[in-house]
Amino acid sequence: MILSCNHINKAFGTDEILSEVSFHIEDQEKAAIVGINGAGKSTLLKIIVGELSADSGEVVLAKGKTLGYLAQHQDLDSSRTIYEELKEVKQPIIDMEQQIRELEVNMQNASGEDLEQMLSTYSRLSHTFELENGYAWKSELTGVLKGLGFTEDEFDKTVSTLSGGQKTRVSLGKLLLSRPDIILLDEPTNHLDMESIAWLETYLLNYNGAVIIVAHDRYFLNRVVTKVVELEQGHASVYLGNYTAYSEKKAMIRAAQMKAWLNQQQEIKHQEEVITKLKSFNREKSIKRAESREKMLSKIQVLDKPAEIQDEMRISLEPNIVSGNDVLTIRDLSKSFGSTHLFSHVDMEVKRGERVAIIGNNGTGKTTILKIINGMLPADSGTITLGSKVHIGYYDQEHHVLHMEKTVFEEVQDAYPNLTNTQVRNILAAFLFTGDDVFKRISDLSGGERGRVSLAKLMLSEANFLILDEPTNHLDITSKEILENALKNYTGTVLYVSHDRYFINQTATRILELTGQTFLNYIGNYDYYLEKKDLMKELYVDSEHTERDRAIGTAAANGSLKATGVPGMAKSVAETEVKLDWKAQKEEQARIRKRQNDLKKVEDEIHKLETRDGEIDELLSQEEIYTDVARLVELNNEKESLQKKLEELYEAWEELAE
Repeated sequence: MILSCNHINKAFGTDEILSEVSFHIEDQEKAAIVGINGAGKSTLLKIIVGELSADSGEVVLAKGKTLGYLAQHQDLDSSRTIYEELKEVKQPIIDMEQQIRELEVNMQNASGEDLEQMLSTYSRLSHTFELENGYAWKSELTGVLKGLGFTEDEFDKTVSTLSGGQKTRVSLGKLLLSRPDIILLDEPTNHLDMESIAWLETYLLNYNGAVIIVAHDRYFLNRVVTKVVELEQGHASVYLGNYTAYSEKKAMIRAAQMKAWLNQQQEIKHQEEVITKLKSFNREKSIKRAESREKMLSKIQVLDKPAEIQDEMRISLEPNIVSGNDVLTIRDLSKSFGSTHLFSHVDMEVKRGERVAIIGNNGTGKTTILKIINGMLPADSGTITLGSKVHIGYYDQEHHVLHMEKTVFEEVQDAYPNLTNTQVRNILAAFLFTGDDVFKRISDLSGGERGRVSLAKLMLSEANFLILDEPTNHLDITSKEILENALKNYTGTVLYVSHDRYFINQTATRILELTGQTFLNYIGNYDYYLEKKDLMKELYVDSEHTERDRAIGTAAANGSLKATGVPGMAKSVAETEVKLDWKAQKEEQARIRKRQNDLKKVEDEIHKLETRDGEIDELLSQEEIYTDVARLVELNNEKESLQKKLEELYEAWEELAE
């Protein structure tokens, strides 16, 4: 065990973030910390590295082990170049190499005891230098920079001139090169393109140390981690396996907990009804039985209701009218910014009902294409044609469609003036804006909150063609899954840019990869793209961009795989199982109906006899009856008979009620 967190507690004011959080990390283990936004993931990382102190509990790091931490946001202010900034990490190796070279020179003129001492130092330094991979530090540094998406002509850029995302990549590179025993990464994939994320996955899988990751990238987590620590309502639960294994186990546990709670609630309600009924019989034996049941009920350890998912947006996307079959046609599209040429001769068609994902490395022009389609940027050349009755709904990752000076309430109400105040509040509540949250200014919202406002407006638009630019940015995993389900059930057409591979895999029916300044077309989801991309790129490169070979490439991507097996046998077994299940279900339903009918008959008979018993009591109090001996005996005999029958019915009712 290299790291353990024991009973960590942390609160900010009255808001308890972490409660009795405990887990451990083994040497070389790769683990994820997951949970909804605000669950305390980043807080926990900061406590582990010592940036925050826990209110109680302890973090124990194995003796002599080192930690390396990458926070979500980096603000490097350095006058060094990118290459020099990473080279600083290797300075001890560089100094050691310099010392070795100096010893080699000095040993030529040394003798006796001095030479022996120099040889000893030289041997020790050379061994350490080799262990630290000193001979390959330059290629290692270059490999990390290129892996993180920096080209060689960017190596000389000054760090202080970089964007926030580029600075984060520089910080990540420095951390990886420093090779601590435990790497802690907070959202490491946020500023990486797909190729860089794939490179980082491979790097971490082969990393000779432990890794703890906070990330919303489920594809990344699936590839890298073998343990998941979930934070929910302040408490930690540990699951072995990758993200999918965690998700499946979590769903099973949650379903079992909900079933157990519902069953117990049903049993409590049933016992309370039986107790009330027994007391209503108003006989000593029944009252004692009721009291016995009450005692038993008071000893039951009542299960807590499984917590509702806190961050559950309610998204319902539905077009108001159906578009024509041809939704979008693009011909010979080109765009450059000064000397930077993004793409040329781009052709694209989108048909009704398709969900098309545009992928490609950063800077290839993916977002630019969406802005051109929306009329936010002019194309240098080419035509864009929208089909009949196409109504666009646009989601902008930078949220330029939002008005920074408005409140959340005003943003929705001004866009949809026909909605009442109550309707606006209900819509915003569905996107987790409640109470005074609706009066926050857009400018004061976080990226995730602005994303939720944009999604609310998108839902209200009732558009039949959704154009989305990085729709999952700043959403936690739960919200991503809700958006995925909404898009899968959407009957309109979707065109989107995303680097979220899990999201693409779940939602895309077609992928367009922007590479080599043009599109390669794949008819399938992200897994299909991975399967075919090498073949497609080989065909594309060999074709020298001719139309004939482009057609071959598209045909290859349109290929499909056929399932093999023994379908007849599988169908037969499945049908038999369904028939058996159906028969058992019908028999159980018939048994329950019979018992309910029997119970109703017994209750009706009890009511009838109790009514007659009450009538006899009234008769027995009348003078003309209790002075008539024959009539008195007759009524007493009837009452005695009624009591015997009621006693039997009470017993039968209690048995049936169980």
